[in-house]
Amino acid sequence: MDTGKFTGFEVTLEKPGIAWIEFNEPEILNGMSAPKKRDLVEIVTQAQMDNAVRVVVFIGTGRGFCAGDNLKGYAGENYEPGTLVPPISHGHDSGIGTYNGLRQISQAVNLAIRRLDKLSIAAINGVAIQTGLSLALSCDFKIAASEARLGSATLRFGLLPDEGGQYLLVQHMGVARTIDFLMRKKIASADEALELGLVNQVVPGNKLRETARQLAMELANGPQVSMRLLKRSVYLSAELSFEQACEDIAARTATSDHHPDSKEGVASFREKRSPSFNEWLRQYE
Repeated sequence: MDTGKFTGFEVTLEKPGIAWIEFNEPEILNGMSAPKKRDLVEIVTQAQMDNAVRVVVFIGTGRGFCAGDNLKGYAGENYEPGTLVPPISHGHDSGIGTYNGLRQISQAVNLAIRRLDKLSIAAINGVAIQTGLSLALSCDFKIAASEARLGSATLRFGLLPDEGGQYLLVQHMGVARTIDFLMRKKIASADEALELGLVNQVVPGNKLRETARQLAMELANGPQVSMRLLKRSVYLSAELSFEQACEDIAARTATSDHHPDSKEGVASFREKRSPSFNEWLRQYE
């Protein structure tokens, strides 16, 4: 995958296959624009298709993870050198334009992250509002710095959580809590977010990056094929009947049971040693 500086973020790759996507516009609390979203979709697609990538970590710089859309940016977006994709209209110039912009650009970011077979981590260093909240909730793991704050709060502007935020919130904390959270325009502290089930862990801000790195290392060293199959099956299970979920996991197990990682896992258990998975990926390190 491409590394370096792109529109509003920087990409680095660490062994064994940890891709860091770091938002680098602290002066606007890492607010989103259409060019940034399109570059994010491209880089996530690259991560999906690159065997050198095993885990993707999103993190911000400064006081914000991502404080929603940069509304000023939409008035006159600038394409910096290094933009991954060419400019197009961001939409939002009419009713149908808003529909197109949401479907093709804004919602595409969260869909790309959720479709990613590789595991993803949101290291929430600061405020995660609206777009930032939905991006974080699209990730598989959420680690929040103690000073982080999370919310949608779109109703403060008479707007809707139009990037799938309502769905993601229901998945994390159920209908009743989502109604309360959205209608009352709540901004939760990191500890409140943990209690609500929006994040997995809260750590001091100065330990966030290292905590995310340790988790990423643990995930990257796990059996990648089985983990990716299981991730997809878990998300599907939330929307399937029990019988359908059983059928799905059976089909996936037909692949995982016959993969070298499974043979290594069984052998290591019998030999009372730690497994050494992912031999098939060594050539990409």
